[in-house]
Amino acid sequence: MLKKTERFQLDCGMEEKQLIHSEAIKRAAAYLRQGKLVAFPTETVYGLGAIATSRDSVAQIYEAKGRPSDNPLIIHIGKKEQLAKWVRRFPENAQKLAEKFWPGPLTMVLPHRDNLAENVTAGLSTVAVRMPDHPVALALLNEVDIPVAAPSANRSGKPSPTTAEHVLNDLDGRIDGILDGGPTGIGVESTVVDVSGEIPVLLRPGGITLEQLQETLGEVRVDPGLMDASQTPRSPGMKYRHYAPQGEMWLVKGNPEAVILYIQQQVQEAVKNGKRVGVLTTEENQGKYDRADCVIAAGSRRHPASVARHLYGALRRFDEQKVDVIFAEAFPEQGLYASVMNRMKKAASGNMVEV
Repeated sequence: MLKKTERFQLDCGMEEKQLIHSEAIKRAAAYLRQGKLVAFPTETVYGLGAIATSRDSVAQIYEAKGRPSDNPLIIHIGKKEQLAKWVRRFPENAQKLAEKFWPGPLTMVLPHRDNLAENVTAGLSTVAVRMPDHPVALALLNEVDIPVAAPSANRSGKPSPTTAEHVLNDLDGRIDGILDGGPTGIGVESTVVDVSGEIPVLLRPGGITLEQLQETLGEVRVDPGLMDASQTPRSPGMKYRHYAPQGEMWLVKGNPEAVILYIQQQVQEAVKNGKRVGVLTTEENQGKYDRADCVIAAGSRRHPASVARHLYGALRRFDEQKVDVIFAEAFPEQGLYASVMNRMKKAASGNMVEV
């Protein structure tokens, strides 16, 4: 049965004190405490929240997203002081990362105290925790004062939502409410690092780069599942196909001029075969694909943060334009572009051509 999705509208110019006392925050928090599902903005993407101590509430997340329930969820807190009640140990590496990157786009995997809903942790002895760097999210989390489990607020397999409209396109009638705080900032999800063992392990690249982690901690290993498609990634949100547009997608990697020439040839061939063709590029090359039906620039190649911020919105626009096939320029897998390419590879189901 469809739900009535309530939209809690906020003025994006509100100061922190105004947010804390706003009617929208209080109503959204009340919905969560009542066991309802509420989508809310973070600095990365919109999350779909449920109280992390309620098995029934968390089960609704999986149902709304159409996501298998054997995939653990990330819990969100509003203050570092809240950790002690839910986490058994907070190792030195975790303390260093929290000091430098919280609040922020970093999720840490830590041993829990067995007081969270089992379907949050998927039966594991650890839980993924983060403290988002978004005034709306923090105001909501502190008003609720209980950890909120929240994966991205989209149907499973669809591009993650960076606006309230994206959420409603996927989940209107499936969730109880959405706290509309405007567009998100970073655009790709948080970095996930397991700090429960002696040596930290990067499980998912995101808004904090591997280089930043290494600069803070020294040695950081990378989950083999990130580099080897035959191995299952360990991170929440990485086990199944994600971030995918409806059209078939191909990444093209190589010398920039060769990449442009190859895509131009592929566009011409696909158009000749009656296909509706999209090209994902950047502002620098936007005018070089005039034969394509839909050319979208996801930011500037010189500014990785702008590409990360616009990637998911671009993938959704291809769906709106009903393209059959998308050719996308690849990026060097360093810094924030490593996170961008991780998402693009998943969107393309691994389809990549090197020219």
